[in-house]
Amino acid sequence: MAALAISEAADGRRVLALSGRLDASTIRGVWTDGRKAIAEATGRRVVVDASNVDYCDGAGVAMLVNLMQQAGPGKLQVENLKPAFAALLHQFDPERLAQDLDPPAPRRSAIEEVGVIVAGVGQDIRDQIAFIGETAAALAYAARHPSTVRWKDVGSICERVGADALPIVALISFLLGVILAFESAIPMRRFGAEIFVADLIGISMLRELGALMTAILLAGRSGAAFAAEIGTMKVNQEVDALTTMGLDPVRFLVTPRVIAALLMTPLLTLCADLIGLLGGALTLRTFSIPFVTFVHEVDSIVTFSDFMAGFAKSFVFALLIAGIGCLRGLQTRAGASSVGDAATRAVVSGIIMLVIVDGLFAVIYFFLDI
Repeated sequence: MAALAISEAADGRRVLALSGRLDASTIRGVWTDGRKAIAEATGRRVVVDASNVDYCDGAGVAMLVNLMQQAGPGKLQVENLKPAFAALLHQFDPERLAQDLDPPAPRRSAIEEVGVIVAGVGQDIRDQIAFIGETAAALAYAARHPSTVRWKDVGSICERVGADALPIVALISFLLGVILAFESAIPMRRFGAEIFVADLIGISMLRELGALMTAILLAGRSGAAFAAEIGTMKVNQEVDALTTMGLDPVRFLVTPRVIAALLMTPLLTLCADLIGLLGGALTLRTFSIPFVTFVHEVDSIVTFSDFMAGFAKSFVFALLIAGIGCLRGLQTRAGASSVGDAATRAVVSGIIMLVIVDGLFAVIYFFLDI
């Protein structure tokens, strides 16, 4: 146990005599009493007599440093501390610790803040353009030399991106079809036009929602996973090791993930379309519209170009999801929170790019009359 005895010296100094073990389990009461004794010293010099201290670890040194900081520069002196413990104490400068080593940075003006943001966005766009070129070159090389692709890794990534994502994609697509049918059939029922809900579901799922919702789910699931995986390798310097061994990280890490996304995203989109139609058909069944009538109505309004308009998007969405996820992973910096930041940036930027590209597809289809 640690003990503290307080006395007054003949020259007016206050003496704090410590004894026993100074460790994390014993110094709580001694620390509190020592701070009170220093506060009551009212500017007088304080001496800590540590001649009877048998043991002192990091917690005991922290207490002594804190007492020295409270007393003020030059107002507290530790005496008779054993050399082994004194070596620990001498590693710390109480005056330096009392200073603010990281003063707050001066606040920038609004114009400077806007400039920094614009510069960051510009740099990010340049990085994305450069990465698109590297990825395109890597895919072209893989097409010319298929044997260089690690197909075993492609298969395992396909399982994670495709098969493991199918339940959540199916659930969201089914619920989306149910919600669309239910919310549309109620107002249509006033005019006896429930049958046209089948047209709405068929066109919206096949042209727009099937591909977009699948891509958004994969961006939050697979895109974040790609960023976290490559980001962890970046933090652990495994990517640097690949470069040292003469391997291109884009060909070695990015190409298998992009190929897997290109293979699985269209298939998941097709499943989402069918399951969304199934959810709408089941909902309209409660409005006295049979399955056969629903199928005939969808077949009469939906054309092959409607299906291809949504299906073609899935390939572009796959490139965006895998590319942005891998890019954010390769941009990961050192630090405990960097991997989480990379995954967050992959999801946010991926969803934003998906919505922007989907809007561009809508404009293109309008002018092409598709």
